[in-house]
Amino acid sequence: MTAVATVTAASPTSASPSPRQVWSRTRGLLFALLLLVAAGIVLATARSGDQHGRLDPRSADQHGSRAVAELLKDRGVSVRVTTTLDDTTAATGPDTTLLVTAPNLLTPHQQDELRAATTDSAGRTVLLAADPLSVDALVPGVHASSPGPVAARAPQCSLPAARTAGDADTGGFRYTADGLDTIGCYPSGSLPTVLLVQEKGAGDTVLLGSPELLYNNRLASHGNASLALQLFGSRPHLVWYLPSLADPSAARNDEGGDDGGDDGSSDERSFVDLIPSGWLWGTLQLAVAALLAAIWRARRLGPLVTERLPVAIRASESTEGRARLYRKANARDRAASSLRSATRTRLAPLIGVSPRDAHSPSVLLPAVSARLSTAEGGLDTLLFGPEPADDAALVRLADQLDTLEREVRTS
Repeated sequence: MTAVATVTAASPTSASPSPRQVWSRTRGLLFALLLLVAAGIVLATARSGDQHGRLDPRSADQHGSRAVAELLKDRGVSVRVTTTLDDTTAATGPDTTLLVTAPNLLTPHQQDELRAATTDSAGRTVLLAADPLSVDALVPGVHASSPGPVAARAPQCSLPAARTAGDADTGGFRYTADGLDTIGCYPSGSLPTVLLVQEKGAGDTVLLGSPELLYNNRLASHGNASLALQLFGSRPHLVWYLPSLADPSAARNDEGGDDGGDDGSSDERSFVDLIPSGWLWGTLQLAVAALLAAIWRARRLGPLVTERLPVAIRASESTEGRARLYRKANARDRAASSLRSATRTRLAPLIGVSPRDAHSPSVLLPAVSARLSTAEGGLDTLLFGPEPADDAALVRLADQLDTLEREVRTS
């Protein structure tokens, strides 16, 4: 009775870790998480100044584009900055080059309006790092492939502007066209990263897979300045469009317009399409890191080593503890199998059966029957039978196995 009380009293302690144990197990993970958050805040703060005025012709930051704008002004090209779609479309014309710095920020309706305005203007349109969705809307027939690294590349094309500039820092998205009059330059993996599309009439569209050659800190490298001046300075006026999420035109839709039968379903994008690619890659990296951490925590650190327990545990306590687990899980099949297997193992040496054949009915049953003085029926069911139907049947099975073993020992 004392042993049972001791086991019962000790159970909550062994199953429920103390607050000190919980803190010891989780403090490493919490520290790593805190360090990761702090590093993210520091990096975001450090890079926030670098990204201020990105591709803005008025910004002198390293990722601004004031240098190329000043060079264009020195060549007699007027530079006008716009931040709304209405101002941009109103400024287009045959003597104007339209530079769209972030076509991916435009809504489908904005892209349709911009496409209509540039098609009628017969001017030049330059799109920076246009992704597959924006390319399909702004330059039908052109397809964008997965982006590649930015590096100094040779033109490898017949475009005069590219041949004059020579090597330039290009890369990013790569483009292909179906049935269009195009010139592809600066290939990456056999696909061009700069594509000139000659539209029907006098207008054309230039696709740049990456905007990095326009940054202030890159303009003086290789032929970046020459390529930018020739692409943007082919006409006397340059409209530098910086799309903004605050543009009122982003809230407009084409419902009730000329295409009254259109329900707007073609303008819908999924939530995944609105997530920047960098966040998707970051999520994938975090998933891989979590998987590696799980493997690291689950791996075996070496072979098991036996050690002396701080207290002596009676064999009866271990048996009672396992019995409680079997009863809690309602595992009568496991309990009956364990009782029968142990009985067969102990009977085998008593009747001259090898341990290898102890669990073979064809060998064990005849040897047990021969050892008993009286014929015992139901040995097969007793030693190799099915699972007991209830707890009472399990108790009877244990008593019958104990009786059989005593009879064999005393026979």
